[in-house]
Amino acid sequence: MTELGLYIADQAGLAIANAYLDRVYLACMALAEFPKRGRLRDDLLPGLRMLPFERRVTIAYRVLKTRVEIISIAYGGRDLERELRKTK
Repeated sequence: MTELGLYIADQAGLAIANAYLDRVYLACMALAEFPKRGRLRDDLLPGLRMLPFERRVTIAYRVLKTRVEIISIAYGGRDLERELRKTK
């Protein structure tokens, strides 16, 4: 999330970047309580789920036996699906 924070800080200021990253962090932490919220995307990776966040971010994660594994947090126009297909 460092790159995302730096990008937002450059565009909108440090306070806005920190507040946004805090909200992303809370969304990720909430997955521990409701891990199956995201859309299942087995076509990209087995067990992969994708959750849109505030129209600009996609949180890609997997639900494991004892935890949620965040695979990527993608911002804006990044082609996350293409990147994940490469890792198959």
